[in-house]
Amino acid sequence: MRFGVVLLLVLLRPCAASAQAKPLQGFDAYVTRSMAAWQVPGLAVAIVRNDSVVLAKGYGVRTLGKPDPVDTHTLFAIGSASKAFTAMTVAMLVDQGKVKWDDRATTYLPELQLYDAYATHELTVRDLLTHRSGLTAADLMLFAEHMTRDSVLHQVRYVKPTYSFRSHFGYSNLMYLAAGQLSARVTSTSWDSVMSRMIFTPLGMTSSNTSVTMLEHLPNVATPHAEIDDTVRTIPYFNLDAIAPAGSINSNVLDMAQWVRFQLAGGKVAGKSLIDTAAFDETHTPQTIVPLEGFWKTVIQGTHLFNYGMGWMLHDYKGRLVVQHGGNIDGMSALVAMMPEEKTGIVILSNLDQNDLTYALMYRVFDGYLKQPPKDWSAIFLAASRNSEAEAKAERQKQERQRVPGTSPSLPLERYAGTYTDTLNGDAVVRREARGLVFQYGSLVGDLAHWHYDTFRLIWRQRRLGKGFVTFSLDAGGKIDALNVVDLAEFRRKPEVADTTPGDQPVSKHTGSRQ
Repeated sequence: MRFGVVLLLVLLRPCAASAQAKPLQGFDAYVTRSMAAWQVPGLAVAIVRNDSVVLAKGYGVRTLGKPDPVDTHTLFAIGSASKAFTAMTVAMLVDQGKVKWDDRATTYLPELQLYDAYATHELTVRDLLTHRSGLTAADLMLFAEHMTRDSVLHQVRYVKPTYSFRSHFGYSNLMYLAAGQLSARVTSTSWDSVMSRMIFTPLGMTSSNTSVTMLEHLPNVATPHAEIDDTVRTIPYFNLDAIAPAGSINSNVLDMAQWVRFQLAGGKVAGKSLIDTAAFDETHTPQTIVPLEGFWKTVIQGTHLFNYGMGWMLHDYKGRLVVQHGGNIDGMSALVAMMPEEKTGIVILSNLDQNDLTYALMYRVFDGYLKQPPKDWSAIFLAASRNSEAEAKAERQKQERQRVPGTSPSLPLERYAGTYTDTLNGDAVVRREARGLVFQYGSLVGDLAHWHYDTFRLIWRQRRLGKGFVTFSLDAGGKIDALNVVDLAEFRRKPEVADTTPGDQPVSKHTGSRQ
C-alpha cells in the first residue's frame, strides 16, 4: 500500500511542477481571441517575473488596414501611466533634500493659486500627487494647445473645486501638471529634461519620449484608433504638451519593462539605488481613499480596500498588494500593474481608446502566477462595457425625445458669430461658414446644427469626441451675450471693437504700430 502511495505521489509531482512552471500557458491564444472580441487593432505585452522579462511580444497591427505588425519596439502613448513617472521624479528630489513632501506647494511655485485662498495656503507637494486638492478634471483645457504649461497653471486659480479641500478623491490632471512644473522649477530645467535625465537614461529607456511631436519621423509607431459610429477608425494623435506631466509619455514594452523592474526592485537598477527606500516607498503608500464606484467597481475585482498612492492605484487581489495605473488618451489604452510581493509585473499597451482588455489581461496574468483557475476576464469586462454603451445610447435617445420640433433660432445665424471668452478657458470663436455655424476652441472644431430654440447640436470634427450641445442666451436687448457648451464651459461674448476709422478719410501710409 505504501509503495502505491509513493508511486502515486511521484507520478503526480511532474504534473504539479508543470502547472506551476506554465502560468502563461494559452496566453497567446487568449490575447489574440480577446483582441478580436474587443476589436483592438494592435497590442504589446511585457511581463516581468523575479527581475527577468519572461515575455515581451507584439500582437496585431500598428494601423488598421495596413500590414505593419506591432512588435516589442512599437511606440504607444501610455497616457496617465505617465503620472507615476512624474511622482517618482518628485520623490527623487525629496530624497536629494531639494523638496519636502509636506512643504507648501507655493514654496516652489509661488504663482500657484487655487480658487479657494485657504486651499492655496495649505496645498502641499503631497497634495499635488494624491488627487485630494478638491479639483477634478477641467476637460476643455486639455485641448488648449495654444497655451504653455505655465499659462495653463496660471488658469488653475479659476477652476471651481468639486469637493472641499482634502475631503474626497478627485482626479486632477492639473495638479500633476503642477507637480511636473515643480520638478522643472527646482532643477532649473524642463519637465521633459528631468524625465530624460532622472529616469529614461539611468533605466535604459532609450526609445521613450515626452511628446507626440517627436513621433512624426520615427519608423515604428502605433496609430491611435477609436470606435466611431460603431466602426473602429484611425484618429490623429492627441497633443498633450500643455499638461505633459499628467500624461504625455510615449514608450514601448521593452522600455516599460525596465520601469517595472525598477519599481519591483524598490528603486534599484542593476543593484544600484537611484532613490532612498523611504522616499520610494512613499509613492506606494496609500494616501487617499478612492470610492469603489462607477468604472472602478467594474475593473477592481475582489478588493477590500482601494486607495491612491502617488501616481499609483493601490488595492488587494487574492491576498496580494496590487500597484497599478492605467492610461487612456484619444486612441490609446495602457496599463502598468504589479504584485510586488510576487515580484511580478505586466505592461499592456494598445492602440484603441477606452478598452478594458488591459485590465482583463492583468487579471489573467496574475491568476496564472497565483495558481488560480483561469477565468475569462475579457468576456466579463466586455459584457460590462457593452452594458455601459447601451445605457449611454438610452440616454442619447432620451435627449432626442426631449427635442422640441418646429422651432427656429431667435436671430439670423450671422448674429451668433463672434468671439466668446471665459476666465478659465480663454477665448472660443463662433463663425459663420457656408454650411452653417462653426465653434472652435484651441484645436477643437465642431459644426453647430440647429436643435431647438437657441440650442445647437455640436458635432465635433474630431469624431472620436462625438456630439454635444451649445446653448446661446440673449440679453435684455435681444443680443447674444453668452454661450454654454453643455457640461464643459460657459463663455461670455466679447464686445466688438468699434470701428474708429474716420469716414471717407485716407489712411496715411505711415499709420500703424511700430515693430
